[in-house]
Order: sequence, then structure tokens, then C-alpha cells
Amino acid sequence: MANKVKEAWKSGKAVVNGWLAIPNAFSAEMYAQCGWDSVTVDMQHGVQDYLSCVACFQGMQPHGVLPMVRVPWNEPGIVGKVLDAGAYGVICPMVNTEAEARALVQYAKYPPKGTRSNGPIRAGSYGSGGTYQKTANDDVLVIPMIETQTALDNLEAILDVEGIDAIYVGPSDLGLSLGMEPKLDREEPEIMKIYERLLKETDKRGIAAGLHNGTPEYANKMIKMGFKLVTILNDVGLMVNAAKSAVKIARG
Repeated sequence: MANKVKEAWKSGKAVVNGWLAIPNAFSAEMYAQCGWDSVTVDMQHGVQDYLSCVACFQGMQPHGVLPMVRVPWNEPGIVGKVLDAGAYGVICPMVNTEAEARALVQYAKYPPKGTRSNGPIRAGSYGSGGTYQKTANDDVLVIPMIETQTALDNLEAILDVEGIDAIYVGPSDLGLSLGMEPKLDREEPEIMKIYERLLKETDKRGIAAGLHNGTPEYANKMIKMGFKLVTILNDVGLMVNAAKSAVKIARG
């Protein structure tokens, strides 16, 4: 299965990414039919474990969205397992140094580019005639999160690591690291300057920049600014917002 997100980026297009906190295959199945380009299972802050991640992938698979995972941390065991489960992209939190970025690439790539262990128990079915291992290093997206002052201090070194396909900004943790309120859809001038720097440095290297957003309006604004991957809340947030709006309207 070709990586549709990579193909979109090569043609200069942005992608809209869904985010799954709910650990349920039926929910993932319905969500995958909403028009997303990719859908990410959140194993860091979502209520997801490995088995629910696999179930979500099974629910998503018939509908053509690209499956990704935000792993809970930068360690080889979970990175390898989610890739074996069928993830076509790994978003990793709190990557703050060049060494941590290099480690992430190592965990996600087969030799000679990395140290990933062979055993793609579900992912192997995405290759034709057993070709998964031949294409995985090129197809799998490696996406470190940039969300601290330390990461900003080491930005150029992180982006220069071979094998990094994109970065993903966590605005809440970035704000916390800078002594600000943790929130999405930031408008502070200092944050906008950071975003401009991220876009300039990633564009220079042919790397995509992604961002977590609170509203579709802000996500659209960020696409126009130059971000190539935008996420809108998660399944829980969108459901709760819709439910609150429906109740409010019903009550007049």
C-alpha cells in the first residue's frame, strides 16, 4: 500500500489528520469514513493500548485512510510493535535532541538504515507477495514532536537527521515549556515567530511540518501559513463539542 500522505506532500498538498483517543474499532470504523487523509491512534494521551490500537486499525483499514500512531514515548519496543501492527507513520513525543531523533529513526527502520526487528505481523499484509520489508523503510513516516524550548534550541540538528520525514508541533506542551498557558490555536506573536521559523527550516530541507489544532478554522489558517499536516482536536473533543451544541440548540 503506497503512503498517500507522502504522495500528497510530494505534490505540495496538505493533509488533514484525524486523531483517535477512543479505544474502539467501531468508533474508528465510523471515524475513518469522515474524509480524513490519515487517522492517528493516540497511545500517549488517548485511552489506547496496543490491542485497542490494532482494533482501531482493523476498523479503519477498509476505508483507505493512512493509519498512524502517536506512541507514548521514544523507545524501540512500542515503535516496533505499532509498525508491525500496520502503522504507516509514527509520531513521537518530546524529541528534544539530535541523539533522540537518531534513535527514533533507528527504531523505525530495518537494517541497514536502522535496527527495527523483523516481524510485521499485520503490516506484512500491506505488501504484495511479501514485499513489505523491501518498501517499509521508504514508506513509513518518522515524525518527531517539537514541543519544548530544548527541541527549539536543537532544531536544525534534529531536522538534519537522515530519515526524518516531518515534525509535529504540540502547542500545549510548547506553551508550557515557554512559561505560557497550555492551549491549542495559539496567537501569541512569539509563538507565530516560532511557527515561521519551523516552516522556514523544514521547507529548506524538504520536510513537512504538522500541527495539532483546536478548530477547523484555525487548521485551515495553518494550512495557508504552510503547515502540511493538520489535526483537529480528537474524536472525543469533536463528539463532545457536537453534543453540547445539539443540546444547546434543542433547549433554545
